[in-house]
Amino acid sequence: MSRPPISETDLQAYVDDRLTPSRRAEIDAYLAMHPAEAARLAEYRRQNEQLRALLKPALNEPIPTQLRRSPRTSLHGLRWRAAAMVIWIGLGGLLGTMLGWELRGGPPMVAQIPQMTETPDTPRATVGQRLARRAAVAHAVYSPDTRRPVEIGADQEAQLVSWLSKRLGVKLKPPSLQAQGYELIGGRLLPGAKGPVAQFMYHDTKGQRLTLYVSSERQDKQDTAFHFAEEGPIGVFYWIDNGMGYAISAGTNRNELARVALAVYNQISPQ
Repeated sequence: MSRPPISETDLQAYVDDRLTPSRRAEIDAYLAMHPAEAARLAEYRRQNEQLRALLKPALNEPIPTQLRRSPRTSLHGLRWRAAAMVIWIGLGGLLGTMLGWELRGGPPMVAQIPQMTETPDTPRATVGQRLARRAAVAHAVYSPDTRRPVEIGADQEAQLVSWLSKRLGVKLKPPSLQAQGYELIGGRLLPGAKGPVAQFMYHDTKGQRLTLYVSSERQDKQDTAFHFAEEGPIGVFYWIDNGMGYAISAGTNRNELARVALAVYNQISPQ
């Protein structure tokens, strides 16, 4: 009996560790002869690890006190854990979709990212903290993409700015970060908690990527100043100014990120 050909479904199952030992051995042999495919799957494994690290705190979150007081505690507890599992399942579907995008040359015009507004810490989170979480997830999803990290490249900056400004209903301008060692790659439109969101992406000479996430946000006095958050391996500086939320995300150290965030702030809100 001839062995079935190796399909994209097999490769996705390989990344997710869902193959039988015999089939996994066949994929190992296939990847040994196809280094480009091996590198692609290694990249998606790395994305899996980033997203697991990002959402690990949500899975370990205890059941809220108000739910423990209920006579139906066990049922609420099950629902609580089920909600966390839904997040993981959604991320698994997202990564599978991204693998499909690679074969077709890129994602659809408006990419869908997981919305973190339903995580267990939502009732206690400020507007800015929720902004930081969404920005970190968007960075984790798109910054590793080697083929199509943005929808419109920096070579069409005027078109990019016009399109995003029209969709968000405000005049946008990606800050220049050349003095900080970063060059604009381009940007994309994302769905946000309360409407469209703009994401601008930059990289340095070493390939380190950094993203600026811009969205309309309800003004919150405690979020107007600079704040720093760590979501797994990703650092985020965020603030809200005149109804607009800004978040700078990167997998770099806090001092480097603060230096870039200050440059962005000075260009967006000049004194």
